[in-house]
Amino acid sequence: MPIPTHATLFAYQVGFGDCFLLRIGYDDGSSRHVLFDFGTTSLPEWAAKDHMAQVAKDIAARCGGTLDMLVATHRHADHISGFATSGNPAKPGSGDIIAELNPKLVVQPWTEAPAAPVDWLGPQGLTRAQGFARHVNALLSMQATAGNALEFLKRAGKRVPAMVADQIAFIGEDNLSNASAINNLQAMGKRRRAEFVFHGCKLDVTEELPGVTIDILGPPTLRQSDSIRTQTSVNKDEFWMLAAKRMGDAAGLGKTKSLFPNAKSRPGNRMLVEYRWLQRRLDAAHAELTLNLVRALDDQMNNTSVIMVMRFAGKTLLFPGDAQWENWQYALQSPLAALLDDVDLYKVGHHGSRNATPKSMWKQLAKKGPASKPGRLTSVISTKQGKHGSESKHTEVPRRTLMTEISKQSDLHTTENLASSALCEEIRI
Repeated sequence: MPIPTHATLFAYQVGFGDCFLLRIGYDDGSSRHVLFDFGTTSLPEWAAKDHMAQVAKDIAARCGGTLDMLVATHRHADHISGFATSGNPAKPGSGDIIAELNPKLVVQPWTEAPAAPVDWLGPQGLTRAQGFARHVNALLSMQATAGNALEFLKRAGKRVPAMVADQIAFIGEDNLSNASAINNLQAMGKRRRAEFVFHGCKLDVTEELPGVTIDILGPPTLRQSDSIRTQTSVNKDEFWMLAAKRMGDAAGLGKTKSLFPNAKSRPGNRMLVEYRWLQRRLDAAHAELTLNLVRALDDQMNNTSVIMVMRFAGKTLLFPGDAQWENWQYALQSPLAALLDDVDLYKVGHHGSRNATPKSMWKQLAKKGPASKPGRLTSVISTKQGKHGSESKHTEVPRRTLMTEISKQSDLHTTENLASSALCEEIRI
């Protein structure tokens, strides 16, 4: 069996999104390739329309036409939108190009399992025989809520404060259904092998990645984590379904019957001058409530992120997707948290958001330290400033204070420093 000896990480420029290709080299001269995520919600301003297809072609060239493992950490658009297919064989999309690489193993969180029992709380010896109907309906309703939020913005127009509108638009777009990408991921998994992972599960990659050990720190199942179970009390299917309906009703999106269906009509969207001040205030209040709702939706989806630790050739690599505190909380209380002591490379969570690199986790990365420290921690981030959050409210992404700390305590590589002519940065591990 070949033995891993070295590795290179290719950090691709996808703007506000994630796309990382890991090449593991072996003592017999062969190599294996792992793709972590492939998505964006905002490309760099200089990027061409076919930029994601260019990235896909570059991935195909670097891996020699075959992927050994593909990891889709969670279903947010900035992590999986690149897997979408074009539906036109004459003009393949970026997802078609990746599908041609025929990944031997597709890894996703347990929440993406396409077949599992109704009311599933996670894989704990259960058979996957029934419809998984409630979970699927919940995801569809959450995404309907995101769609209604964006429709509300379109209808309200300039009556919504610009800062609030920008945040709703960003989060709403990220949570819209990525049906084509999701279907493509499922199809690739069925073709060879698919695994839906959770905290502490055993992921055997002997065939795909000989000599590599993989531990899954997250997400926990609902059976494992009371903190996640508490979250679901405000995230029941009925809540999201009602929320989507209420937002649709409030935005005037529901189907209504007219007494005169064939008559010409014009929407009465201008109020009397005396009442416009009230309309502005009501729209602003509605916008704040909508923002809170889509933020809650966004947190739920991020907390389904896979947290993966890979070990080989004396190195430990940490890929946490966009995992937030509730996901990390369970991992940090587990015996598996000891693996964090030896992390050599950290993929910075959630594009540098303040809620994805808990201080307790960061504190445990023992190899961080000053530039003079031997074997110092390497950090890598894919992000784009000015896309999300507000510096005045200390919610900007990437968070300035977090990035200052990471750059001071590790060798930081960021896609923001890439030249416009470069598709990716090669980081030797």
